Amino acid sequence: MRYRLHIANKNYSSWSMRPWVLMGALGIDFEEVLTPFEYGARQPAFDAFSPTGKVPCLVDGALTVWDSLAICEYLAETTPAVWPQDPMARAFARCAAAEMHSGFAALRDECSMNCGLTIEVGTPSEALTRDLERLDLLWCSGLERFGGPWLAGDAFTAVDAFYAPVAVRLKNYQLPLGEGAMAYVERLLAHPAVAEWVEAGTQEPWREAFHEEDCIRGRRVIEDRRPPIEA
Repeated sequence: MRYRLHIANKNYSSWSMRPWVLMGALGIDFEEVLTPFEYGARQPAFDAFSPTGKVPCLVDGALTVWDSLAICEYLAETTPAVWPQDPMARAFARCAAAEMHSGFAALRDECSMNCGLTIEVGTPSEALTRDLERLDLLWCSGLERFGGPWLAGDAFTAVDAFYAPVAVRLKNYQLPLGEGAMAYVERLLAHPAVAEWVEAGTQEPWREAFHEEDCIRGRRVIEDRRPPIEA
């Protein structure tokens, strides 16, 4: 086994989800190393394997790659299927993945990932509404231009893996997009690698108060699909 992928809780860690789903979808063999979050924003345990103290982190022998998008690009050097083969589709996919990597701040801030909870958001903020409008436009542009069913054509690639956690957020916070974009959400959630991650996250035995508080923020929890924590 060549690769070791360091991740955190599948229930919370959207950035860990991206390379994990991509590698699973493409059949890239790897060893998963999961280090659960501790309370707070700082994670000292991650310093043992990550230069930034963050996840995900890919280890390949003596080499360490510590950013989710950089991990995808590193994998693409030996696995061309990471990105679409058509140059125009590949350029679009890279732009869309980079936009997710650096953008959609309101969606990421106001709707932290939690695989096991359905939460009532109420009326979206102005910033969140702008993110949802951009997301709808971006997705529909890719689906229409390259014919689907995936964002840049007929194959699941890194750009789809990058938006898989967004699909989880949209469903669990009940955030609506247009018909075409919501159909794409359902396809993402039904993909075997995505579904496997979500199910594993939902069944995890841990609750971490910092992330729980960040997800709920006093909003109504409509459903909690996770197993109860033993006292």
